Amino acid sequence: MLRDVLLPRARRVLEGDSGMSTAEYALGTLAAAAFASVLYMVVTSDFVTEALTSLLREALSGQAR
Repeated sequence: MLRDVLLPRARRVLEGDSGMSTAEYALGTLAAAAFASVLYMVVTSDFVTEALTSLLREALSGQAR
């Protein structure tokens, strides 16, 4: 009797939904695009560009900090 109750519930839980719905997919894509644009703005900022340029110059010239 307990098996007749638990088995259908277990099947429903284990089957679940596979993949995202269209709305979830759209929100996930929007969030990824927003994160990418913020990351691009940070990486192309003057401070980061100057720091990377300085680091590369020191590495290529063989000078230690």
